Amino acid sequence: MELRLDRIEELSRTIDPRFRDSPQFTVDHGGRPVLVKIETMNPLRCFKGRGASAFAASADPDVTVVVASSGNFGQAMAYACGTRGIATEVFLPEDVNPTKLAAIRSFGAKVHLSGVDTDATKKHAREYAAERSDRLLIRDGAESLIAEGAGTIGVELLRDGPLDTVVVQVGDGALINGIARWIKANSPSTRVVGVCATGAPAMLHSWRTGEPVEHAATTVAEGIAIGSPLAESVRWMRNLVDDIVLVDDSALFTAMGQALRGFGVFLEPSGAAGLAALTEHDLPGERIAVVLTGGNARPGQLEQVVASK
Repeated sequence: MELRLDRIEELSRTIDPRFRDSPQFTVDHGGRPVLVKIETMNPLRCFKGRGASAFAASADPDVTVVVASSGNFGQAMAYACGTRGIATEVFLPEDVNPTKLAAIRSFGAKVHLSGVDTDATKKHAREYAAERSDRLLIRDGAESLIAEGAGTIGVELLRDGPLDTVVVQVGDGALINGIARWIKANSPSTRVVGVCATGAPAMLHSWRTGEPVEHAATTVAEGIAIGSPLAESVRWMRNLVDDIVLVDDSALFTAMGQALRGFGVFLEPSGAAGLAALTEHDLPGERIAVVLTGGNARPGQLEQVVASK
């Protein structure tokens, strides 16, 4: 399945308005203008509601949706499906962020704490969904509608004028692939640069080879701690993304501090990855855009950020 421009355009007008038209503004960063887009000002405090809303609008209400997640995708699907009366079961790692766990339960989803990490959790979700025909496994990164929903961010970014480079963190790939699909079709000269954590480089290695490459993930940034990439996501990335860079955990905490002090926004580590890349790498372009994607930090991380310089 390919990512469709007509659906991205339609979704930019029709998805849940709680997730559309998030704030974006230009700031000076190192002497050049940077367009900053904040995706935390919504009921989920992350961008995932865009794709989840797009999926839920077309889902069969008679099936039980099964997802595996480190947290944000799970809460987005629980929220979007719950508003439409669609039963949802969410598989989470045993050490799940308690903030995200509480949100998922508050939206009415059935929770399974299963697996030492997200990759193990995904395996358990697959096995569980395969047991009955009325269970539908939805994989973040492989579902075109979810990526197209995330692609509405690209529509909004280009409304602010031409961009030389767009910097996007890379989790399962729905975000960067959806944005890149729209950007490359409507502004071909704009470079799309992905950001992975140094401790979770599987998506980088997969993008380079064009095939899924597994690599153990060890990073504080749970939202981009991908160890087993999906083939569909890698194929899309290979065709759409110009470059991928790495940032370490210390740079993520520094970027979280920058966002808190500069924009008054408290991000989770994965949500700050794009901002960290601007500081750590000499990215090309006179005008750059960065997306701040998630604000569901673990308890105690605020204190770490406030103490950092």
